[in-house]
Amino acid sequence: MRILVTNDDGIYSPGISTLANIASKFGEVRVVAPDVEQSSMGHAITASRPLFFKKSPVTFENMDAYRVNGTPADCVALGTHLWSKTDVVLSGVNMGANLGNSMWHSGTLAAAKQAVLLGIKGIALSTPAGTSEPDFETLKPFIEETLNMLLKDPEACLINVNFPPHPKGTLWTRQSVRQYDGKVVPGTDPMGRKHYWFTVVPLEQAEEGTDRWAVERDYISITPLRLDLTDERQLSKELTKHMNMKSI
Repeated sequence: MRILVTNDDGIYSPGISTLANIASKFGEVRVVAPDVEQSSMGHAITASRPLFFKKSPVTFENMDAYRVNGTPADCVALGTHLWSKTDVVLSGVNMGANLGNSMWHSGTLAAAKQAVLLGIKGIALSTPAGTSEPDFETLKPFIEETLNMLLKDPEACLINVNFPPHPKGTLWTRQSVRQYDGKVVPGTDPMGRKHYWFTVVPLEQAEEGTDRWAVERDYISITPLRLDLTDERQLSKELTKHMNMKSI
């Protein structure tokens, strides 16, 4: 199995080295990651300038590793182009959860989505991060167990995984879709210039069975996703309405 490992935290992140080392137990690994942090970049691609890749300044044991002056999606597109017959793309382990509405702007998940757009299995992996780095040593056996399950599953094409700091089990979940407060925090830089920080705060409790609900209760959340954003229920209503109007 040929496994491409990437992330949105950048080539220097301890999360990507942890994931690459675990992934090497399942196949041949190559690392292709952004040269700087690209968090919350979403599925942006670079179209207005050329991309370059260079050998990683960070040593990855027994595997080739490269850094790219682009986004996570760029890394997958370039990495799979330069390394043909890639079987799976693993993205992470992101230092910060990617739950609920954060899926829309997650660069970690975008890398997995880019893989699926290219016909390759994509798995995104994340864990919450606070004032200190996640304890990846504690998470290693859970990451390995999760990969062992998902890599063997032919139906698991696009998967979003979130690990709580101390997992007590695993749940298959759906995305938590709740209203958020688009909070803008103003400030002033040392030069006296105004600047703003943008963040979001959930306004509602997570529903039972969702990704956020699971992680809040110390369960590993595994959410199967798809690329088709069509609202099937609304489409069915509109088609029925159209047919009724034609029959009048």
